[in-house]
Amino acid sequence: MAVSGRFALLVALGVIPVVATGLSSADAAWLALLAWLVLCIGVGLLDLALAASPRRAVLSRSLPGRVRLGETVTAELAVANTGTRVLRAVVRDGWEPSAGVAGPNRTALRVPPGERRRMSLELTPWRRGDRRVEHVTIRSWGPLGLWARQATLSVPGRVRVLPPFHSRAHLPSRLTRLRELDGRTPMLIRGQGTEFDSIREYVRGDDVRSIDWRATARHNDPEVPGGSRLMVRTWRPERDRRIVIVADPSRAAAARIGDEPRLDTAWEASLLLAALASHAGDRVDFLAWDRRLRGRVHGVSGAELLARMVDTMADIDAELIEADWAAVPGQVRRVTSRHALVVLLTAADSPGTARGLLAVLPQLTARHTVIVASAADPALVAASRERGSLDEAYRAAAAGRALLDGERVAGAIRRLGAITVTAPPSELPPALADRYLELKAAGRL
Repeated sequence: MAVSGRFALLVALGVIPVVATGLSSADAAWLALLAWLVLCIGVGLLDLALAASPRRAVLSRSLPGRVRLGETVTAELAVANTGTRVLRAVVRDGWEPSAGVAGPNRTALRVPPGERRRMSLELTPWRRGDRRVEHVTIRSWGPLGLWARQATLSVPGRVRVLPPFHSRAHLPSRLTRLRELDGRTPMLIRGQGTEFDSIREYVRGDDVRSIDWRATARHNDPEVPGGSRLMVRTWRPERDRRIVIVADPSRAAAARIGDEPRLDTAWEASLLLAALASHAGDRVDFLAWDRRLRGRVHGVSGAELLARMVDTMADIDAELIEADWAAVPGQVRRVTSRHALVVLLTAADSPGTARGLLAVLPQLTARHTVIVASAADPALVAASRERGSLDEAYRAAAAGRALLDGERVAGAIRRLGAITVTAPPSELPPALADRYLELKAAGRL
């Protein structure tokens, strides 16, 4: 049961006749006020009795199944009145705060008997994962709006919030470069480690090392008696190669760089690389590993690959535990026994956090081409250049030491045979995609 401000105002109005009549006796004044209060309570009880029962309401939801982080969607709740009285209700939909309800989540509805009304809320989630709602509270008022019945009903719902994939803006330009490498535009590549594509006539600017003399001898030039046309071999990048992306969701991934955690940057880089490699005809597998397998996508391609990846990533948050790098080579072997491009997305900016990674890199580089990609903090570079005051000088010294530590770790990774890709969060996904294209053009996959 709930009491409105109208009822409080009605009770307060009882003071007016007591003061206006000027009752001489205090007892008489109190009796008058008591009588007025009893009258108000009686009216309130009558109003409550005439209110529709909130438990006679039948609720149903209409929710989008999935939404990308930061996008706005509409969540609808239908309220059907199965009772015999008009339902004058205020409905509160109990979404959790991270669902990002825009404005108040209370809606006034008037539902005649046997009819249905809909209420809608705008949701802009600001966290990944399943954003849930369990209960709806209905407060049903009487005709006078003095007293109300209240009930909380169970109406569970869920909206799955996926990674935003902002880095897809870089995909068209990388696909253009991929088509150039793949021979679908006039620019073709030649070199060791690529797959033979076709033979065509030599044109000015072609590398003379690509001339196929046997094919030249078989192609006579009708314009030059006894002459032959120079023919060259064209090549295309290797296809059907294995790409294994291993993302680290351990405590290092919980650190925020700029406006997002390292883990979100890893998701963006993974999605862009997977989309590009899938278009290139390579097979992509994704693993999220710290001390246990947090998520895996295996054996899918095309549009289903990205759909499975974002669905897997949605529920994974960084945990405050150390990553068990010693188990990573075994996880990669479970995925493929062939040579593969193994991409490790982790924090490699300090000797302490990278010690376990450095210990297992020789096992990986002995069998695979390995890229270690990590997000760099641009605030460190800015802090290392500020020396306007004593405090700034100390911060610059600390930032410089951190940058040197990162360079030491990167140097150690390269000495162990791996490739490093380090860039600010917004630049890491395209930088990783560019390095993949370079390796593909060089035939190193």
